[in-house]
Amino acid sequence: MTRTVAFPGLGLEFHLNRVAFELFGLPIYWYGVIIAAGFLLAVLFCYKMAPRFGVKSDDIIDLLFFAVPLAIVGARLYYIVFYLDLFRNAGGSLDLGKMLDIRDGGLAIYGGVIAATLTLIVFCKVKKLNFFAFADVGVFGLLIGQCVGRWGNFVNVEAYGGPTDLPWRMGIDAYVNGAWQYMEVHPTFFYESAWNLLGFLLLLVVVLRGKRKFDGQIMWGYFLWYGFGRGMIEGLRTDSLYFFHTPIRISQLLGFASALVAAGFLIYHLVIQKHTPEELYVNRMKRKAEGAEAPRPQTFHDEEEQHGSDSD
Repeated sequence: MTRTVAFPGLGLEFHLNRVAFELFGLPIYWYGVIIAAGFLLAVLFCYKMAPRFGVKSDDIIDLLFFAVPLAIVGARLYYIVFYLDLFRNAGGSLDLGKMLDIRDGGLAIYGGVIAATLTLIVFCKVKKLNFFAFADVGVFGLLIGQCVGRWGNFVNVEAYGGPTDLPWRMGIDAYVNGAWQYMEVHPTFFYESAWNLLGFLLLLVVVLRGKRKFDGQIMWGYFLWYGFGRGMIEGLRTDSLYFFHTPIRISQLLGFASALVAAGFLIYHLVIQKHTPEELYVNRMKRKAEGAEAPRPQTFHDEEEQHGSDSD
């Protein structure tokens, strides 16, 4: 099915088909292709940046074997819990097939973030790595994935907002009250994609200019930036996940709450608790490596052994 999406204020029009191609008769959707592309870009960037944080690039790959499947499971479970009625059969029973079918959407970002965070905690504990340094790398991957992934929502014609007459409004045919009708709405998928891109660039500048003062700073910066932006943008959307049968938008609640907590940590560590460059995990790893590579100073005992062997 092809759907038309227009931006009348910008003179743009797109004819979108959700199916990218077929593989052995099975439709492969653009949503999945775009998510996969975002994932690949995120992995490549984190692999390249890892040494700046004292993290081995190989550890990034090792983590992915656990984090990726668990993040997908977490994102799907989060979506199912708050949209459970979508997965019921006519008789009220749950449709397991529908629950497992993620080719065409139905992944909640917050569920994936929560699952990935828990996986990273366990991974770092087992391998005796610094969680906060690792997380500082990882959030760049999240921002890339979220920035690119939102365009999957565009192809699916979803994650849009309420009516607006702004110049960049998006014109769509939406199914409302049992009938299809033309609407001009907020392109909230684009708002979030652009917000994530800007956040990625700002945090990257912090790292590249040496403004990172403590391990976890980038992680908390991500939660502050993404949480606040998500909370604001979520208020414009018409397809929010609600906290069961309440008027509370769950992603808006989590967004503002995480931003508030992150702001508290950043204020404490940047204003109250002073940090030195020597505390950073990457610098501690450098000192450790330099110490291991430095030649052991010769002792009196060593000289005695050398003279003894010479006399023999």
